[in-house]
Amino acid sequence: MIHPTRTNLLLLKDKSRSVANSIAILKARKQALIKEFLAATLPFLRSREDIRQSYGKALRELALTLGHEGKDLVESITVATEREFGIDVIEKSIWGLRYKDIAFHETPVRDADKRGYDERGTTPHLEEGTVLFEKLLESMLHIAEYESKLKRLGEEILRTTRRIKVLEEMVLPGIKVQIKTITQYIGERERESFYRLKRVKNLLTEAKARL
Repeated sequence: MIHPTRTNLLLLKDKSRSVANSIAILKARKQALIKEFLAATLPFLRSREDIRQSYGKALRELALTLGHEGKDLVESITVATEREFGIDVIEKSIWGLRYKDIAFHETPVRDADKRGYDERGTTPHLEEGTVLFEKLLESMLHIAEYESKLKRLGEEILRTTRRIKVLEEMVLPGIKVQIKTITQYIGERERESFYRLKRVKNLLTEAKARL
């Protein structure tokens, strides 16, 4: 325990107010982070559902394409349409929280005339399957973006919650106990001083009366 003086009592009261303000700020930050987390959760879940549905449809169209076009043609078209797909990993920030985001230079879904082959010589199954796989890639990129953001938000929400709990359940109560103890000590000391002074005054009054 620190030395029970009025100066230390004032310092403890200032510290108590500072901790209380820190708790309020952390709670506001936590609420803001939770809001961002919930806002990102719905698109993330939708993207996962889009992937599940698109993947099943794409596999069906691929199977039909292989049956109509043959494996050799499909493989040759795959080689002909191969392209460089640039992806940048960039850093973003929410309420001071940094996380990784993904930016791609062009949309994964291309127009039919940009794929590098004549779609008039193929079946609709090939075209539909190609579009579905390109959409699948786009959805997977969005999922990668949301996963990174949600992970960092979740970690920061837990970290902030722990800090609030420590301040509310350990730090602030400890300061309040010290304030109460010092206040009681100073009060008792002042009462003792008051009684001593009163006793001295009475003795002086009695001595003066005897003269």
